[in-house]
Amino acid sequence: MTPPTPLVVLATVDPVVRDTTVFGLVTDHPRLVVLRHDILDDEDGGRIRRVIVSGDGVLEDTEVPLEHACLSCAVREDAVPQLERLARDPRWDAVVLALPVGAESLPVSRALAQAGHRTGLRGARGLRLTDVVAALDLDTFADDLLGDDLLAERGLALTHDDRRAVGEALAAQIGHVDTLLVGGDRAAHPVASDLLDHLRAPDSRRVDGRHGVDPRALLRGLHDPARADRRADPLRAAPHPGAPTAHGVWTLDLRSARPLHPERLVARVERLGNVPARSRGRFWVPTRPDSVCVWDGAGGQLSVGQLGTWGRREPDTRLVFTGVGDWAGDLVDAFGDVLTTESEHRAGLAPWLGRQDVLEPWLGDRSPA
Repeated sequence: MTPPTPLVVLATVDPVVRDTTVFGLVTDHPRLVVLRHDILDDEDGGRIRRVIVSGDGVLEDTEVPLEHACLSCAVREDAVPQLERLARDPRWDAVVLALPVGAESLPVSRALAQAGHRTGLRGARGLRLTDVVAALDLDTFADDLLGDDLLAERGLALTHDDRRAVGEALAAQIGHVDTLLVGGDRAAHPVASDLLDHLRAPDSRRVDGRHGVDPRALLRGLHDPARADRRADPLRAAPHPGAPTAHGVWTLDLRSARPLHPERLVARVERLGNVPARSRGRFWVPTRPDSVCVWDGAGGQLSVGQLGTWGRREPDTRLVFTGVGDWAGDLVDAFGDVLTTESEHRAGLAPWLGRQDVLEPWLGDRSPA
């Protein structure tokens, strides 16, 4: 039986970084082929630009109509069958899927794992997903992560209604992937280097010298989608263990058994959400005590939502912030202000019965008890 072909998924937020990384991979491994996707959104539902690249140059450059201009549709409709086709081609012994710039790697790895589940393999048919990789440069990393540029402002939005910040897309990538290919000099960019180490997953691998990576090092393992999912789980949000504290980079672990006060959160949310920091975690509010509320902030944007119920787990609030500078104390004060007070918490949930839920526009309907 022919062994499955190694597959690597590559995520970036910069088209130059993506293209130079692809060039380095195909140059160093002549039997490696890259499937590159770009989503072209339009009124007819969108198209995908499919480019296939090897060490010999561009082998194919095709536009394919999509039923919907979304990443999950692109993977289901085009990526899986094309990856399987490339895996059957005797010219190649490794395949890289280069995602659209700004795309998150988590839903793609899930989709590939689901495709593999239907065929009984850990990946699409004839493929073994070995590594999920993000490529970045230290010289732009801090500005991309903490700045307020939108993907749309850089011409990188995946769809016409994609209003994500560059930092939001970047944070999602570096928090999920197995391996980070890092360009730039640590000594020349110490703040960016420390930021990256604060925010990457504790079990991820950092490879400095993005252009000098040996492609074979990415082809030996086996990506574990469940483990990668746990990296993004807000119930597991925690500071990176042993993260450095030099060069003005800090991480705050703001924790309490008490809920956030809904009205005070709405009134003062900018003090916690509209800040140049990466933040993530979970919280609860007394107007919906059974609901796990999710917090995710980057690039000056904050997203809050609802993620099921606490079940047998005791509700708690834990928000992890990472930033640069001397203003961490402001976040500590703001967090204390939006928590319920000890006396409010001791009063229990009775005072909240029948009270208007001011968070409903952001959190949606309350989960059933």
